[in-house]
Amino acid sequence: MLVIGVAGTELTAQERDWLQHDACAGVILFSRNFASRAQVAELSAAIREAAPRPQLICVDQEGGRVQRFREGYSALPPLEVFGRLYASDREAALKLAEEHAQLMASEVQASGVDLSFAPVVDLGRGNLAIGNRAFDADPQVVSEFTAAYVRGMHARGMAATLKHFPGHGSVLADTHFDEAVDPRSLDELRATDLIPFVAGIEAKADAVMMAHVSYPAVAPEPAGYSRRWIEEILRGEMQFRGVVFSDDIGMAAAFSVGGIKARIDAHLDAGCDVVLVCHPQLVEESLAAVAGRRLNTAALTGLIGRGAMGWDGLIADARYGETRLRLEGLA
Repeated sequence: MLVIGVAGTELTAQERDWLQHDACAGVILFSRNFASRAQVAELSAAIREAAPRPQLICVDQEGGRVQRFREGYSALPPLEVFGRLYASDREAALKLAEEHAQLMASEVQASGVDLSFAPVVDLGRGNLAIGNRAFDADPQVVSEFTAAYVRGMHARGMAATLKHFPGHGSVLADTHFDEAVDPRSLDELRATDLIPFVAGIEAKADAVMMAHVSYPAVAPEPAGYSRRWIEEILRGEMQFRGVVFSDDIGMAAAFSVGGIKARIDAHLDAGCDVVLVCHPQLVEESLAAVAGRRLNTAALTGLIGRGAMGWDGLIADARYGETRLRLEGLA
């Protein structure tokens, strides 16, 4: 099934048609879809109203440079801030990371959006796409933060998504623009980048997003196209039972397998449950590409948010204001 991108702050007639398609299971929002808190809530309601089945509405609201909703929302610090604090005050750092998760989740859900794709559990080891989105370079430290962040999201009723499996932080290339190849062995990856994913799965994370990175010592194709990574390692060895998302098929590193249909087929055949089609210009072709495939659109139902507090209730909560002040001071 597909989670699609739409073009602007209101749905077009064509986008309403897309939402009728059996393969469309949700919508991912970006800065282009944001004008205000009220507008996002209206857009979310319009998406749900236009679709004949429940839709997962999601966003990347990590903090720092990856924060799609800004005006009217907390200025969330990037995760690297907590890693720096950890060195001098471990307990305070972990507590603040958990509060960051709660604050982020509360604000996203108050807008009628179900899910932010978080947390990033890649290691902070110089990748151009990850940078300060990572907690730390040390896998054990990242593991502690992963568990705290998942706990914080769950406390607010939001599902947690570990990304980018099996680890995007230790190669230089930015997969939005280039192919990325990590030559290390599976044993080396198990001893480093995979450790936070183990911690996140133990913390009951609900989903995993794949990396468009190739690990040729493990499998010849990028991880999102690899049954070895998804079925054998993630689901078999690591016993993950949640939802597996591809990363965006419009990213340059996704091109290696061919055109749109080839990319979608390769992800689904490898074991991904959901393919992200973030660019609206690719949606029509993507929907056509899944014609005749057996799709499990019910897989996303458990990720849809429940019982979220609206903005009025959130603002009236004294803890919200206190947490916001604490975290904005770190931003």
